[in-house]
Amino acid sequence: MKRPNPSLLLLVCLLFASPARVSAADVYTLEQAVTTALERNFSVKAAEEGREAARAGTSAARSAFGPVVGGSYAYDRRQHNQESTGRGVDRELYTWRAYLNQNIFAGFATLAEYQKAALGEENARAGVNRARLELIRMVQVHFFTYLRAIEDVRSAKDALDRLRSQLESSKAFYNVGVSPRIDVLQAEVDVSAAESALLVAENSVETQKARLHTLLLLPLDSTADYAGKLDYIPFAKKLEECLQLAYRKRPDLIMAEKAAQMADKDVVRAQSGYYPQINAYGAWGSRGNSADVSGSPNISNRFSEWTVGVNAEWRLFEWGKTTFESRQARHESAKVRAEAENLKQEVGFLIKERILSMTEAAKRVRVAQVAVEQAREAYRMAAARYRQQVGTMTDVLDSQAKLSSAEASLAGARADYSIALANLYSDMGEENPSLKNR
Repeated sequence: MKRPNPSLLLLVCLLFASPARVSAADVYTLEQAVTTALERNFSVKAAEEGREAARAGTSAARSAFGPVVGGSYAYDRRQHNQESTGRGVDRELYTWRAYLNQNIFAGFATLAEYQKAALGEENARAGVNRARLELIRMVQVHFFTYLRAIEDVRSAKDALDRLRSQLESSKAFYNVGVSPRIDVLQAEVDVSAAESALLVAENSVETQKARLHTLLLLPLDSTADYAGKLDYIPFAKKLEECLQLAYRKRPDLIMAEKAAQMADKDVVRAQSGYYPQINAYGAWGSRGNSADVSGSPNISNRFSEWTVGVNAEWRLFEWGKTTFESRQARHESAKVRAEAENLKQEVGFLIKERILSMTEAAKRVRVAQVAVEQAREAYRMAAARYRQQVGTMTDVLDSQAKLSSAEASLAGARADYSIALANLYSDMGEENPSLKNR
């Protein structure tokens, strides 16, 4: 039998094989990056687990209002089967007992514990919001820092192209004896410096990309990229409106208030020692000399019995223990409330500072835009004058350095404005993934 041609088989496989799918790298916008981070990042998941733990703690504290139901089964063996009176007793005794205890009044301590646990749950819920806001802020800040690094790379490449072009012009003029050797050397030095600046900018891009990958739980070698522009995003809210939003929605302010309320509940719990403790109880039990606890010849027919009752305990003197604990709790409550008020004052200053930083960056953007246009025109004129041999190489290099500085200032001002806006929304307690004006 003739063997098939391997080349023919390969051709047939290639013809009938389905075309391979080329997976394009994911490209995240600002909003997509924030949404992805909120879905994946472990910091938010940790806060959510803390919230669920606090919710379980509230349920556990609520259970203290209900009765305690339990039972016991015991086995005892005596050394002697007679008492000193000569009456016979069982040498082996089995006892079974079921009981119910109900707390009637505990000096408001049970209620205070439950209320404190409920406040702890609200506190944990605010903790989730705080984790989300902090994650949003981090993604936005690094996103804009990445965009700034991209702009820095573009600016560095443009500067390098300009300097290389100028170097070629210097060499051409030197070769024909029009310009001195020092012009070539200066141009070469500036080209080397521009190449070094480009390497630094490219490394900053990769660093910021790796940080964003980490926040989004992407592999560090992922081909995913991030797209956006350092555009001006208007912000219309006034200072007073920002302050009101922050006082109402900031998670740390909410948590501080809940902590103060929890401290108040500790005062109530400490003062519960001034009141009596009242409990109701009931039980039913059975005894016997065998495992079925059904009596014995030495036990009367009433080997099973039930009991009910009320128990009240009131500690009248403990050397001032309750008084000192109450005093301690009141001071702790006052301390927590003072800290909450101080935090509120600091938040007011922070909001004002963010608005001032954002306003300053917006003004810097307008100034830098004008400076870039002027620097470009100055460089164009200096380069043209040098080509006509009516200007010097120093003028060209100086104008090139000023152009690069102006472009860097513009990119920095735009990034600073966007970062200040992201920080302001976070400090107000507002989740705004896209930073669009609402």
